[in-house]
Amino acid sequence: MGELAKIFKAYDIRGVVPDQLDEGVAEAVGGAFVRLTGAPNVVTMHDMRTSSAPLAEAFGRGAASQGADVIAAGLGSTDMLYYASGSLGIPGAMITASHNPPRYNGIKLCREGAKPVGQDTGLRELRGMAEAGVPAATAAPGTITRQDLLSGYADHLKKLVDISAIRPLKVAVDAGNGMAGYTVPRVFEGLPLDVVPLYFELDGTFPNHEANPIDPANLRDLQRAVVDSGADLGLAFDGDADRCFVVDERGELVSPSVLTALIASRELAGEPGATIIHNLITSRAVPEIIAENGGTPVRTRVGHSFIKAEMARTGAIFGGEHSGHFYFRDFWYADSGMLAALHVLAALGHADGPLSQMLTRYARYVASGEINSEVPDQAAATALVREAFTSRPGVTSDELDGLTVIGPAWWFNLRPSNTEPLLRLNAEAADQAGMESVRDEVLALVRGTGA
Repeated sequence: MGELAKIFKAYDIRGVVPDQLDEGVAEAVGGAFVRLTGAPNVVTMHDMRTSSAPLAEAFGRGAASQGADVIAAGLGSTDMLYYASGSLGIPGAMITASHNPPRYNGIKLCREGAKPVGQDTGLRELRGMAEAGVPAATAAPGTITRQDLLSGYADHLKKLVDISAIRPLKVAVDAGNGMAGYTVPRVFEGLPLDVVPLYFELDGTFPNHEANPIDPANLRDLQRAVVDSGADLGLAFDGDADRCFVVDERGELVSPSVLTALIASRELAGEPGATIIHNLITSRAVPEIIAENGGTPVRTRVGHSFIKAEMARTGAIFGGEHSGHFYFRDFWYADSGMLAALHVLAALGHADGPLSQMLTRYARYVASGEINSEVPDQAAATALVREAFTSRPGVTSDELDGLTVIGPAWWFNLRPSNTEPLLRLNAEAADQAGMESVRDEVLALVRGTGA
């Protein structure tokens, strides 16, 4: 148990198997989780990694040892675990390391109704309990029952977004040998979609490319397949299929900020005047479009725990992050890449032109993308940038999450990494030259500090 400090992260548990995370740790965490929540029932699910099924079984044994009845739901995506927790009204555990390399695995936890468990909402206490050793239970051991929840998950999503009446579409899907290869066939079943499948075989060694679509290198096969097959669009999912990235008919990546604006517009059409959450590195176009569609935009820090908490506080109907996570009130405030994909398919299926044309009005500015700089003293580098920019006329700033500086036709955010000596820069401007100018000036200051 000496490695627990290294594997308990801000939002989940994650480490190398078996050096840091093994069945003994998973069993201890399962027992501690039941004691933490006091839940009489727990649901478990796991991804396709070689170590995932044994870790899920160990977690279930630990939970049952404390008297909880366990529903072992087997293979699933992370958003399918949220569906299970939400629909059954019980806490859940997802065994996955998402997009990390094969030697890693992890545990994502939620309370009943898919409420998140992070450092400030139980993960810290859970670690302490696991380290101290879970006491023997006074109650009789619980039962472990296997149950397949895939059909219920698929049917639920298709009730939230109806795409049965859209025009026929050809869609290329890169599952990255991850869990979308399991969920996409069932969710898309019976819909007017001609699917071009890439890497649907479940394989936790990721033989074709990493299941991490935020890295442009991992989208090349999908981009090529879209163009070569004449598909209307392409979808790329990460390993546990909770994030979805979209490629248009030209093979060009669609910004997650554009998708946030699109889905926000669709949600607001059904509920005018509602609140929409966006994090502070989404495009400036996002709050503009939310307001133009009669909604109330609310800006938050980066990170799913902040998004979910703010959605619950404000009653927001939707939230989007530039990292490709999309959150829905009607999906227990949880994120679902598949639900976001269905929104895109529904919008395109009712549009006359191609995806690139449909999305033109949502893409208003030029963004740098996230740029990382290794900096020994993050605070000193940030202070240097603050001093250089914030005294300029017409410039405002805030420190909601790192440093955000807003000019008349540009903005940037500079945030420190929580785990590495890095500063992360996102910049945006009205045109390419403006973006490059502010980007290069900030990077010169940041990287000069580290010299």
